[in-house]
Amino acid sequence: MNSSQENKRRKKRSLLAMMMTVSRPYRRALVVMIILGAFTTVCDSLFPLFNRYAIDNFIGKGTLDGLGIFTVLYVALLILQTIATFISTKICGKIEVSVNRDLRNSAFTHLQSLSLSYFNKNSIGSVHSRVMSDTSKIGETVAWRLMDIVWSTAYLISVLVNMALISPRLFGIIAVMIALASLMTFFFQHKLIAVNRLIRKQNSVLTGDMNEMITGIRSVKSMAIEGKAEKAYSEDTGEMQRLSVRSGHISAVFSGAISMVGALVLSVVLWQGGTLTLNGAMMIGTLSVFMSYAVGMLWPIQNLVTTLTQIATIGVNWERYIDLMETPPDVSDSPEVIEKYGTAYEPKLENWEDMHGEVRFDHVSFVYPDGYSEVLSDFSLDVPQGSMTAIVGETGAGKSTLVNLVCRFYEPTSGRVLIDGKDLRERSVMWLHSHIGYVLQTPHLFSGTIRDNLRYGKPDATDDEIRAALAAVSASDIVEGMEKGLDSLVGEGGGSLSTGQKQLISFARAVLADPDILILDEATASVDTITEKKIQSAIKTLTDKRTSFVIAHRLSTITGADMIIAVHDGRIVEQGTHRELMEKKGYYFRLYTRQHEDIDGVLTG
Repeated sequence: MNSSQENKRRKKRSLLAMMMTVSRPYRRALVVMIILGAFTTVCDSLFPLFNRYAIDNFIGKGTLDGLGIFTVLYVALLILQTIATFISTKICGKIEVSVNRDLRNSAFTHLQSLSLSYFNKNSIGSVHSRVMSDTSKIGETVAWRLMDIVWSTAYLISVLVNMALISPRLFGIIAVMIALASLMTFFFQHKLIAVNRLIRKQNSVLTGDMNEMITGIRSVKSMAIEGKAEKAYSEDTGEMQRLSVRSGHISAVFSGAISMVGALVLSVVLWQGGTLTLNGAMMIGTLSVFMSYAVGMLWPIQNLVTTLTQIATIGVNWERYIDLMETPPDVSDSPEVIEKYGTAYEPKLENWEDMHGEVRFDHVSFVYPDGYSEVLSDFSLDVPQGSMTAIVGETGAGKSTLVNLVCRFYEPTSGRVLIDGKDLRERSVMWLHSHIGYVLQTPHLFSGTIRDNLRYGKPDATDDEIRAALAAVSASDIVEGMEKGLDSLVGEGGGSLSTGQKQLISFARAVLADPDILILDEATASVDTITEKKIQSAIKTLTDKRTSFVIAHRLSTITGADMIIAVHDGRIVEQGTHRELMEKKGYYFRLYTRQHEDIDGVLTG
């Protein structure tokens, strides 16, 4: 078997597995839906037989005898069909939204377990598409496309059986025409699938263009490149127009061809059926049944083929979703650790030890997951409890590596990172993170109020505790200056606050969390001078008697650190106190003096 055949067989297995997996919790509802859906279509195939009976027995004979019973049966069947349609449609909708909910909840939970490296390698748009768009299509397929298959298949079987029983001769002629229509439908659907794939791909390009323009609108305007952005977007929309016109052209030809086949089938039914009726071999009511079936059969065939092709294309969405769900985290707890400490959602807090904050790097080597950049090689360092370790270096030098290892965002390639004398891999990731406070250079606030954001540091914090935390980092005036105080909304990502205000709020959040280990990632790099003074005061408050790691941009802020580690080209080149490194007159000395020369030049220039 060649690779192409193997891929097709694997895809079929994947689609079957998808249908079985996502529908398993709702199999009883699916069975009811299928039975009721089949019943409604069987009713559709029976109504022409009622018409046949009425024509042959009432109109043809000119009598109304038995009309009352006939009417009662007809209305009863119509009522039952209406009820079955209502219930099956309701079940379809419930299954769709339930499957969407299950898939999205599972994806959201899994995403939170993934390591930072996954989000570094995958764009927000790609992840969002898998969680929202792909799951939506899967839910729609499991519910509505399955219902379409049931409806079309049951109707075709019912109609074909009825025609074969009523007039085998006329049925044989129509069967040939129907086979021709089916082949034509498959042919055109194959072309439509190819074009629609290109349309979906181009739509992703347009979505990406729009996302970049909106998120980068400041850059677009500041660089005056509106014209260039408009031209690029216009070219992409032009390609979308071309593909859409092509799809519309194929659909128009397809619809015309199907209409032609339908007219041809109807003509054959009238010709052959009319001849049989004139010869007395067929009653006029039977001819009306065949005409109804001939007109009504083409749409279910077209719908069935369309539905099957849609299910085939949904395999791409399923594969993308499975790729996400089968992505293992780079860092995870062992079964033994989970047994003792629990999980993020079911923690066994009674087994969680207190943390003192003593950190040790024991012959640690580290290579980034790409396999090319070696950052640490047999690195050892003891960080006493309550001490401050500063990490300095030029932009892109690799300053975050050490703190990433302390936070266990990455695992050492070799060696160990220990806290309080115990390997991090012997304790829960959730236990570790619950004892670490991390203040980023660009702080992130969640949509909601200031109070909500501060309580991420301590969920049960009282307003008095919140105000004390704000006062500790000189951030009280931020809240006092707002109309609703702690109930003021910060906007998406904290958009209603300045960078400095967001930074101070994040410091107050860290104060509330009261972590045993504090990490500050260039916390003063993006703020003005006045705010920087407030942040420096906040840093002194936070780092007092607490193990801290400070990634520093302004070297004058870390001269009092207990240990300074200088990083260059992804490697640690020096370590020591400020005084020791200045006396060496090495890399740190050049970095420090150059920064002060730049500052002096600005002040005297």
